[in-house]
Amino acid sequence: MAIDLTKTIKTLREQLEHVTKSIAALEAMAAAGMPAPKPVGKRGRKSMGGGERKAVSARMKKYWAQRRDAGKD
Repeated sequence: MAIDLTKTIKTLREQLEHVTKSIAALEAMAAAGMPAPKPVGKRGRKSMGGGERKAVSARMKKYWAQRRDAGKD
């Protein structure tokens, strides 16, 4: 497996240029007194509290009990 060093170096230089521009933009924002961008909030499901968890547990126990009873026929 041969590595194309020229291509790798070119890619790294492009990434370095991008990072350098990003740093310059952030420094300009800080110098202008602009607030930092707000961090992106978490995505996905919210966690359940203890009461919610107990309610779900009771509901699922009832559901599976009905399923077991229906399967005995």
